[in-house]
Amino acid sequence: MVVEGAPPDDPDTDPWRVTMVFAPGFAGPPQHIHPHQEESYEVLSGVLDVFIDGQWHELGPGERITVPAGAPHTIRNLHREEMRALNVHAPALDFPDYMAGLHELVHSGKVRALPPKDPRSVIYLSMLFTAHERTLASIKPPQRLVRILALIGRGLGYKLPA
Repeated sequence: MVVEGAPPDDPDTDPWRVTMVFAPGFAGPPQHIHPHQEESYEVLSGVLDVFIDGQWHELGPGERITVPAGAPHTIRNLHREEMRALNVHAPALDFPDYMAGLHELVHSGKVRALPPKDPRSVIYLSMLFTAHERTLASIKPPQRLVRILALIGRGLGYKLPA
């Protein structure tokens, strides 16, 4: 996963626009919500699968979908080609900081795969989710479990990137 974009001038009111690039076989994040943000995707190339309203939608180039604030959703690219999409969070809130933290966790090796397969990665992602609850909350696994795992991580001395 690669995300390219500049931070907004005012994250409390301005949207955050980025281009996402997913390698073939990217299984995506856990099902989650953005309590105070609308999120949209416009596919530039490849195929993006978006789970919303209890069903998967397959989007090709030029197609778009909007996820209302509070709607459970996730995304993936299980296809054979790379996928590029314009992704917008409106307003940005602290989602750019969440993505920067995710990037650092992955590049430092603290998170090895998405979705995570090992306990250490799960704990670090749980800590990251709880640090950014204003902008996102896990649905599967439930946010209550994510908070417990984050507490365990802090107890073990795990630290998120600054």
